[in-house]
Amino acid sequence: MRFLRQLLLPVLALASLALARSSTGDSVLILLDPSLKKEDFSVFFGDLEKKGYQLTFRSPKDATPEIIKDDVAQFAHVVVFAPNTKSFAADVTPQSLVSLLSKNTNLLLALSPKQTPLSSLASEFSLILPPPGTPLVSHFPKRDTPPTVIPVDVPATHDIISPNLPPVWFSGVPQALGNNPMLVPILKAPPQAFASDADSDKGADALVEAAEKSGEGLWAGSSLSLVTGFQALSNARATWLGGVELFSDDFINKEISKGVKSGNRQFASDVAAWTFQESHVLRIDSVEHHRVNETLPRETYTINDRVTYTTYISKYNPELDLWEPYSGIKDMQLEFTMLDPHIRTSLPPIAGEPGKYSVTFRVPDRHGVFKFVNDYKRKGWTYLTSSTVVPVVPPRHDEYPRFLSAAWPYYAGAFSTSAAFVLFVTLWLAGDDREPKKSKGAKAE
Repeated sequence: MRFLRQLLLPVLALASLALARSSTGDSVLILLDPSLKKEDFSVFFGDLEKKGYQLTFRSPKDATPEIIKDDVAQFAHVVVFAPNTKSFAADVTPQSLVSLLSKNTNLLLALSPKQTPLSSLASEFSLILPPPGTPLVSHFPKRDTPPTVIPVDVPATHDIISPNLPPVWFSGVPQALGNNPMLVPILKAPPQAFASDADSDKGADALVEAAEKSGEGLWAGSSLSLVTGFQALSNARATWLGGVELFSDDFINKEISKGVKSGNRQFASDVAAWTFQESHVLRIDSVEHHRVNETLPRETYTINDRVTYTTYISKYNPELDLWEPYSGIKDMQLEFTMLDPHIRTSLPPIAGEPGKYSVTFRVPDRHGVFKFVNDYKRKGWTYLTSSTVVPVVPPRHDEYPRFLSAAWPYYAGAFSTSAAFVLFVTLWLAGDDREPKKSKGAKAE
């Protein structure tokens, strides 16, 4: 099988040029604000088409093509670039956009400093926006751009973003993140940036002091997010952009300094790849469980059995459009649970066997209905969840050991008592049996 895969890899590589790069589909609906021109985002849209995506454009107020028809999502991905739209078509509502996540449709949404329906929807994703009309402002470093057009450093090491990217240009609204474990921060605001309704730096020092005192500092500093991902329990993904200009041709072609182009193009490609489930996509192929020295699973296990649990995990390769064994998880755990976990142990990868994770443990001395639970959730990665129910029963009457080591004192007491009784009886029976002598008086008579 491995030899056959090696032969097929070159063929699959050529075939992937005409296939979707996403693990969920290649159809993309783009809701583009009438105030925006498609040509202003030609680089971003062109890169998507080169990957094999099929783009469909529609105005936010148009009725066709429908996003959901007969309760079925018509597109694998939906992009909403509508920063100035105050009202959408009947099929584009906050409820319909949220329902797309349950149908495994991914969302890429751009916010605006203006108050729009998307601003209200953002709160449903635990994103807290500043008051309307307060975009992100920064006066550092000194540059020839307005204070609202900010160069933002990209983290040198980030799971989602390519390493060592140049700074990216940003203009838009920041977001404060709520206490939601499903949020995935992608790009943070610079420490010296803040949300303000004025472009001048008047009062900036007071705002910084308030930030240090945890006052109005909610809208200042690197605690703010500019691009935020969200991954639902269905593994569908939604990404919120603080401003649509982040993906524009103007920011992509704009230089950070003389001769140094911005990292907006690669950043936009990386964000879209994560949102459309190209990258960081895992799945559980199969699970196995059996007793040690056996190969087939049992319908029931006996207490104190030695059991081996094995799972096989694959990672999606967007370049070849196939799933490959993946052994890069180092912190996965397995729970053997009945209401509460009775056993929680690490589930490590097996060296030399790609994609295989296995662990052997002893079944607890407790009978009942148990479950093998594998629940792996890490920010930015597909959630891996598996649950297998197995009953645990006491040993049968002929499966108990003949002698218990803990009962040897009782065995010794019983054997010693029996031996003493036999010795007593033996001495009693083997004793001298003589008739009593008669007295002289008795003979005279």
